[in-house]
Amino acid sequence: MQISDGQARVALVTGASRGIGKAIAIRLGGEGYDVACLARTVREGESREHSPTVAKSDTRPLPGSLETTTAAIRAGGTRALPVTGDLLDPPSLDAAVDTVLAEWGRIDVLVNNARYIGPGHMDRLLDTPLAVLDDHLQANVMAPLRLCQRVLPGMVDRGEGAVVNLTSSVAYEDPPAPAGDGGWGLGYGMSKGAFHRIAGFIAVELGDAGIRAFNVQPGFVATERIAIDMAEFGFDATRGAPPEVIGAVVAYLLGPNDVPNGATVQAQDLAAELSLVPGWSG
Repeated sequence: MQISDGQARVALVTGASRGIGKAIAIRLGGEGYDVACLARTVREGESREHSPTVAKSDTRPLPGSLETTTAAIRAGGTRALPVTGDLLDPPSLDAAVDTVLAEWGRIDVLVNNARYIGPGHMDRLLDTPLAVLDDHLQANVMAPLRLCQRVLPGMVDRGEGAVVNLTSSVAYEDPPAPAGDGGWGLGYGMSKGAFHRIAGFIAVELGDAGIRAFNVQPGFVATERIAIDMAEFGFDATRGAPPEVIGAVVAYLLGPNDVPNGATVQAQDLAAELSLVPGWSG
């Protein structure tokens, strides 16, 4: 995907070390974008806390890393830039954006895929410390909003750009049961609910400046973390769609299409309707 001067468009994808973010980053690389991949995990085997509950700790390494994702993009013939950043560390996000702009001079697409990983995701209201809820809001709302405020002015100056936010049905639906019995924690739901509102405001305020924004609702996706962390809470990863489905939907939204600016897109439905992934029909 090139601009008029022959330079490739630049996409910044957060949470690109594994799962949906990795699939999006690799797909955009395949579409010709230069891809900046932002995540915490630089190399395979790094460990950090990823237990969904305050009741226990889990620091087992999860598969995936910036090294692995960027290697896959480069193998496809386009440029990839690893940039480390932590949603709970605002200066690291500023530094990541500064690095991309210093290296490539522009960011044409921002994909806000990363979210809070850690305790509180599967804890009930009375069991969740307020500090953990603060972390959810910082990581899932304020961090992506910070990135938006950093990259949108450049898009407006150029008269085009796109923001894709990976939302969730938890943003607008009540859980079917309490967390641990088939539902999810308040921290996840309320922070995703606030995050869900950002795309619409971007579309309303900046649509006339050439900016497009979408919420992409991925549905249940078979990621590495779902397989490792969520089985004990009743979530069967074998029933999920492959992450590549979401990558295909994001690539579609960034091209010519009739999807209204600011819309929430049900990714698996769209992918099945348009046959975006050969061999997958939902």
